[in-house]
Amino acid sequence: MEEVKMVRAGLSRDGVPSRISITRSMREAYARRIAMRAPIKRALKEAQELLKTEEKKDSVLRNPARIAELKAEIERLEKRIEGVPFIDTYDLRYHQLSAQPQPSNQAVMFCVMDVSGSMTQNHKDIAKRFFLLLYLFLEKHYEKVELIFVRHHTAAREVSEEEFFYSRETGGTIVSSALNLVNKIIEKRYPVGQWNLYVAQASDGDNWDDDSNICRDLLVKQLMPQLQYYAYVEITPHDHQSLWHEYESVVEEFPERFAMRQIVEAGDIYPVFRELFKRRLSQS
Repeated sequence: MEEVKMVRAGLSRDGVPSRISITRSMREAYARRIAMRAPIKRALKEAQELLKTEEKKDSVLRNPARIAELKAEIERLEKRIEGVPFIDTYDLRYHQLSAQPQPSNQAVMFCVMDVSGSMTQNHKDIAKRFFLLLYLFLEKHYEKVELIFVRHHTAAREVSEEEFFYSRETGGTIVSSALNLVNKIIEKRYPVGQWNLYVAQASDGDNWDDDSNICRDLLVKQLMPQLQYYAYVEITPHDHQSLWHEYESVVEEFPERFAMRQIVEAGDIYPVFRELFKRRLSQS
């Protein structure tokens, strides 16, 4: 993501007083004074030479009227030189500012996990290792990384890390509740232009059938346009269910930014992580 920073972009004759370039304005004024005074000084020097010549003449040849005329001319020229203003509005130069895109150096990582009755502590431990790998990856690339933990069963909540991994819940699964909450948190706290947004979701694949297509719509229409990347891992040895199949259509629409893989056991975690982030790893 990029944010905008105002940077100096040269000088202009127009601007506000607070942006005056004093050094450049004084330089312009000095050059103008030299340019304006030069022809006057040449005329003054010529008049002074003529006056000296006239005054050196013998009193019989000397022309008093001519001397008076030259003295008047010299006085007029000296006043013209003095009248050249020290600084003029023409001399003023102002710093110009332009909006320059700056890459944002902060990221937020949303950890989303199903904590319904079907998610065992082993599932959660595998998910934790996966989330940790992603967090370490982001820490390498951004100066600031914030973690948001969203857990869900039939309802979603933002919780602490301790509660996220170790609190027990029972009941069914509605994944869309978590996606809706992530979207609301982004809207309230993480402006897209200022944060690089990542979501990592871990699940055993269970979801109410009627909810999976809602999840797809939420991702395609609301979340994915805002995100840098979305990684979904399904921790199960069994066949995929409706959520996986709906997510496959999200991959088709966002092949560069949405990835999903299956994890069966703890040994799969790192290979799956490398597969999910192979393009970004190759760029790091």
